[in-house]
Amino acid sequence: MKDNISGCSVEEAMTVLGGRWRMLIISFLLEKPMRFNELRRVIPNISQRMLTLELRFLEEEGFVLREVYAQVPVKVEYSITAEGQHLKKLVDVLQEVGIWLKSRTS
Repeated sequence: MKDNISGCSVEEAMTVLGGRWRMLIISFLLEKPMRFNELRRVIPNISQRMLTLELRFLEEEGFVLREVYAQVPVKVEYSITAEGQHLKKLVDVLQEVGIWLKSRTS
């Protein structure tokens, strides 16, 4: 993770959660655990490589759990951790802002 240059808490949050995909991935995983291809279907514009990188980052940060089931074929499922649950309030606010922004342009 990049260093927080200004010491600002907003900068800290944006360093970890910013970007196009992270909060979107978290929002879907807050609804239910999902497999990789399920996430690809609900986020059609994300590339396989980017989804892999973002899931790894979110896992390293402790927001997402990657669980591998010992079966054939191997089943891998992603879910939100207890720490990731703290982001629900942020997702709710982002959804409200998205609805508001969409209504402004209609």
